[in-house]
Amino acid sequence: QEHLVESGGGWVQPGGSLRLSCVGSDEEFGLYAMGWYHQAPTEERDLVASITSDGITVYADSVKGRFTASRVNANKTLYLQMNDLKPEDTGVYTCRRWSGDFWGQGTQVIVAS
Repeated sequence: QEHLVESGGGWVQPGGSLRLSCVGSDEEFGLYAMGWYHQAPTEERDLVASITSDGITVYADSVKGRFTASRVNANKTLYLQMNDLKPEDTGVYTCRRWSGDFWGQGTQVIVAS
């Protein structure tokens, strides 16, 4: 069983930065690929970044060059560094472990002047 808890969301002006965290509970956290999803208001939830157990990352075109996913397996923590934020990045960000289909509760990000 995996319990995922995100944090780090908030309000930021366009061009600003935030770092999101996702802390897991499973002792085998480091064995699994993880993803970050973004859900804008009234939109579907989209995958924006994925990271394998050994740190290989893939990004959606919309965030490539601005967002960086990373992980510290010893701390059972996944990160999403978000730079040069845009108003369209507003929404709820949720981490997911595909194996077993575990989701966190999400953290809200608002990008506005």
